[in-house]
Amino acid sequence: MKTRMRMLLLGAVALLAAACGSTPDAAPFQLPSENRLPPGATVLQPGPSERGDQSCNPTASLRPGPQPQPGAMPAGSTMAAIVATGKLRVGVDQNQTHFGYRNPATGQIEGFDIDIAREVARDLFGDPDRIELNPTESANRAPVLVQNKVDMVVQTFSATCARRNDVQFSTTYLLADQRLLVTKTSGIHSATDLVGKKVCGVYRSTTLDAIFALPQKPTVIGMVNWLDCLTALQQGEVDAASTDAPILDGLRVQDPNLELVGPAMDSDAFAIGIQKQATDFVRFVNGVLERIRSDGTWQRLYDKWLSGSGPSTGPPAARYSD
Repeated sequence: MKTRMRMLLLGAVALLAAACGSTPDAAPFQLPSENRLPPGATVLQPGPSERGDQSCNPTASLRPGPQPQPGAMPAGSTMAAIVATGKLRVGVDQNQTHFGYRNPATGQIEGFDIDIAREVARDLFGDPDRIELNPTESANRAPVLVQNKVDMVVQTFSATCARRNDVQFSTTYLLADQRLLVTKTSGIHSATDLVGKKVCGVYRSTTLDAIFALPQKPTVIGMVNWLDCLTALQQGEVDAASTDAPILDGLRVQDPNLELVGPAMDSDAFAIGIQKQATDFVRFVNGVLERIRSDGTWQRLYDKWLSGSGPSTGPPAARYSD
């Protein structure tokens, strides 16, 4: 009997201790912070500069010749080979609001880059819908061209001399300044405030160069895509994200607690990536870009997708190397 009574008393004490330990003031258990980062996230170290090679004029491209009519491409040309397949294969993003994102209401990938690609399909086939969109990670934009998985890449792809070793580029279709995206309560107002902070970027992005070039480098966290940076910002796992302002604005519109800050840190020239050997297709694509600059299409697409980033100064002037 005494033994039974002692066990009951011990059980009551244990229950009381457990109850005291679960008071509302007790700190909840949290996973270590490194486990909250999105899959694939890692601390990056400075590597070869994407912008550093100045051995060429990265924004100069091949001058277009006479533009063939849709569906009547010259025999033996890259364009004729594409038309024969019945579709234009394009590497695009599906995580960048404004440029290439999957609309949850329709399941379709939409954006400024997508509509630029549709204009190329329009001039190839006479039909902007003859297009196959292939979601591609930013780090794989050049590889998918080299491996012939796509005919072109329209994915906020900045033309650089280093990248021209592997692929060709069209003329520039959009210019963008690099800035910072932070929470409104971060206390960060410019790049000088990044000392001791964690900054998010995407692998193989040209905009990593400006972060690594800061006199006092922050910790740079590499992500697979910009939506991962948005998640990390919202969870407080990074203090800022940095890339081209129109891309950051696409993240900002998804969270009213975020804001773009600071002056321009650098700039990028977006161009269409094309396979190295497809010189005739480069000239054809440049002919398409000439058309949309002059017939109002470029401005219409800017107003549709990018007007929230600020007023347009018009399409970038083409620069030709011959």
